[in-house]
Amino acid sequence: MNWGIVLPLIIFLFIIFIVGFWTNKFVRNSDSFLQEYFLGSRSMGGFILAMTMMATYGSASSFIGGPGIAYSTGLGWVLLSMAQLPAGYFVLMVLGKKFAIVSRRYEAITLNDFLKSRYESQWVGILAAISIIIFLFSSIAAQWVGGARLLESLFNITYPIALTIFAFSVMIYVIIGGFRAVALTDTILGSIMFFGTLILLVAVIIAGGGVTNIMEKLIAIDPGLVMPFGADGNLSASYVSSYWILVGVGVVGLPQIAVRAMSHKNSKSMHHAIIISTVFVGIIMLGMHLIGVFARAINPSIAVADSVMPTITMEVLPPFLAGIVLAAPMAAIMSTVNALLIMVSSAVVKDIYLSYFNPQAPDQKVRSISYLVTAILGVIVYLMALSPPDFLIWLNLFSFGGLEAAFIWPVVLGLYWKRGNKYGAISSMIVGVTSYILFHQFYPNAFGMHTVVLPILLSLVTFVIISIVTEKKELLQAVHK
Repeated sequence: MNWGIVLPLIIFLFIIFIVGFWTNKFVRNSDSFLQEYFLGSRSMGGFILAMTMMATYGSASSFIGGPGIAYSTGLGWVLLSMAQLPAGYFVLMVLGKKFAIVSRRYEAITLNDFLKSRYESQWVGILAAISIIIFLFSSIAAQWVGGARLLESLFNITYPIALTIFAFSVMIYVIIGGFRAVALTDTILGSIMFFGTLILLVAVIIAGGGVTNIMEKLIAIDPGLVMPFGADGNLSASYVSSYWILVGVGVVGLPQIAVRAMSHKNSKSMHHAIIISTVFVGIIMLGMHLIGVFARAINPSIAVADSVMPTITMEVLPPFLAGIVLAAPMAAIMSTVNALLIMVSSAVVKDIYLSYFNPQAPDQKVRSISYLVTAILGVIVYLMALSPPDFLIWLNLFSFGGLEAAFIWPVVLGLYWKRGNKYGAISSMIVGVTSYILFHQFYPNAFGMHTVVLPILLSLVTFVIISIVTEKKELLQAVHK
């Protein structure tokens, strides 16, 4: 164990826990436990909103899985990854002001609250909660695999022990602090992610003897590494373009990102967040994926793709600085895990328990159940992560696609199309999720595109047709009421 590397990470974790304990006073003293624990009392300013969106979006797949697959695939994956650049812009421009206003009118704390109120249907809420629980488990598991891989590389310990340490640290922190702790630490973590990416990119270029020398080495290893189609030639134009839906426009449908559009305090904060998040996400995504490709020229024999980032960091930086830089992927992973655990916990507690089992539960009981549910979810994900995939990025992208297929049209058309009704929303969610799972299982990358594209189109057509066909039925029900 290299204490020069480990010490900065220990300091970083210590600071995170201090923030968690400090924000716990807001949870204890809040008039509404649910508003504070799951939404931070809607008090996020522009910079904090941008950082929490970026840190939640910039996950283990961006800092561990992304560089790992770029190491194997080459510059074509860097091009593909830049579809993530406008993600924050799309979310806040499409949802932003109107979503914040409508969610306050509905007194919505979760995305499910908004959907149930907008469509006046418990079934919409049930389907939404089930979709969140199913697909976010995959995403949380991916983050935990990434965190464990990082600790495994740094501490030279076995994967199960690394996973146990990471899981224990995250669980204590999330249970203590809630949404506000996640948002405030995301501000710290986002800054670490930004500067850590720049430092490491410069160090990798220097270690490789400059960009020209790195490119020559990559061509010598495999000319496909510098081609837009990737080392194996699988990155076709249609496949790369489809990622603009998966990790670009479609991010509007991700509940863990969309819920942040509820949490800003005013329009000024939202406008600042659009600019800051776009700049920061662009620099971080470009930097981290370039690091993955350039690392191939410096060390072409890294066996485990998901260990590329920590391995190359320890090679090109002095120990203490390496420890600071490696706080960036740890920051990304922790912040994303925090946000996802809060999201799944809110789906179970707010959208299932309080809605269908005990609507009049006292605040203290809700508090206890929220803590318990978060802990149980953490244990389940821990067990899932004990058998990690070869590339964790695929686990995360599977989750992205499933959530987008379920939510993008009920959310967007629910805001902007008055004729959209509960029948359209329910049908759209069922068709979107079912077709996504079937395509993913039996016909992945249909027509050379990512699996998510056709399910999103099918769910759109279903939503529009069913809403129009059942419009008269909705009007008759409204009259009878």
